[in-house]
Amino acid sequence: MSEPLTILPRPLSPLRTTEQISRTKAAKTADGFERTLARLMENPVGFSRHAMDRMASRGISFSDIDLQRLNGAVDLVQAKGGRESLVLMDNTALVVSVKNRQVITVMDQAQLKDNVFTNIDSAIIV
Repeated sequence: MSEPLTILPRPLSPLRTTEQISRTKAAKTADGFERTLARLMENPVGFSRHAMDRMASRGISFSDIDLQRLNGAVDLVQAKGGRESLVLMDNTALVVSVKNRQVITVMDQAQLKDNVFTNIDSAIIV
C-alpha cells in the first residue's frame, strides 16, 4: 500500500539576544522619530487671515528665525498632546491651533495687558 508519512520538524531559528532585540527596537524608534520630524518640518505653521490682519494692523512681523522658533514650539506642544495653545514669543502672544498648525490670532505687548485667553489647553514660552 502506501508508505508511512514522515514529518520532519522544522529547524529552530537562532535565538536573538536581548541586545539584538534592543538594537532593532532602537533603530525602529529612531526611524519613526526621523520620519515624524521630517513630516513636521514639511508642514510649517501657517497664519489665518485674521492673524495676518492683526499683524498688519499692529505692525508685527516675524523673521525666518522667529518662524523656526514658532514651528519648534508648536512641535513641542503637539508632542505633549496640546490642541489649542498660547505661544509667548518675545513680546508677542500667538494663539495657535496645533492640530491645524495655524496661528489664529497675534497680539503684541500692548494688547496683552488685562487680556483673558480662553479655549486654550496649553501654553509655551519660547
